[in-house]
Amino acid sequence: MIFDKKGNNITVATQESGSLLTFLSRFKESYAKIKNDNIVVNLFSLGKLTGDDVLEFLEISNKHRAENKSFVIVTNKVNYDEIPDELEIVPTLQEAFDIIDMEEIERDLEFGE
Repeated sequence: MIFDKKGNNITVATQESGSLLTFLSRFKESYAKIKNDNIVVNLFSLGKLTGDDVLEFLEISNKHRAENKSFVIVTNKVNYDEIPDELEIVPTLQEAFDIIDMEEIERDLEFGE
């Protein structure tokens, strides 16, 4: 698993090979190190994925978002209609960064009120 820090507050987690279960296990083990960042989970290098596969991230995503941090999954291998709205899933890294930027602005506006 590779963690790539982007700027001050974004960490991109990428699994170069292996299974989703291996990735998920390693991600959970490493979560404490990156929990204060906005997180992008890059699943591009993994083979076939289903909606149920990405649902494995729902619990950790909800926990992370409850702490006012963004959690975005990047893959183009699932049917987005099968994914609950609580999970942010986009087809490109650039879209993930755009979502984080928008969510950061929303959080700043909420704190400013």
